[in-house]
Amino acid sequence: MMESASTVAQDAPGPRREPSQKRSRERVERMLGVASALIAEKGSDALRMGEVAERAGVSIGSLYQFFPDKSAIIRALADRYQKESEACIAEALASVDDMKSLERAFSELVDTYYDIFLAEPVMRDIWSGTQADKALRELELACSRANAGLLLAVLRRLRPNEDPAALESSAFLIWQLGEAAMRLAVSVDREEGDRLVATYKRMALGELARR
Repeated sequence: MMESASTVAQDAPGPRREPSQKRSRERVERMLGVASALIAEKGSDALRMGEVAERAGVSIGSLYQFFPDKSAIIRALADRYQKESEACIAEALASVDDMKSLERAFSELVDTYYDIFLAEPVMRDIWSGTQADKALRELELACSRANAGLLLAVLRRLRPNEDPAALESSAFLIWQLGEAAMRLAVSVDREEGDRLVATYKRMALGELARR
């Protein structure tokens, strides 16, 4: 069974406490905005707590009050992108009622996801930052399983007689390879990236259409 991202998220490093007051929420949003900009500018490896605090205009103590370490900041950013991703996938698959509509929705979803990666290159660097931290790697994997679970639910409905374990493997692999394809595509020049995404889409659609 696909694992819920929230299950692993409970054990992953995160904010020391959630902001309750409007001023605190605004401060946290400012910290995360600065951190995101710094990651986009320098990469996650170069992210420094002191620089985040300085650019956000807060004391280092205030930063640590909400984020005990760099992993907590990366986790918060990853959580944000995960929620956006789940909303995007759920919306794309909501009206699917046959294989043709699934193929159309999936194709459009891949294009949308690619556009998001192109517009938010920081997503790639956040992913890189998770690879050095076991808890964050588990969170990233759980998020991938959660996204794949949305696709799996549609496949189970459209292909009720197929082996459930085989469907789960297909959905998970399609999604995991898709995320890898997006990261690769935004790491090369745009022309090659477009070709890579188009190739992935053909491969994934072939698996989805398999009887």
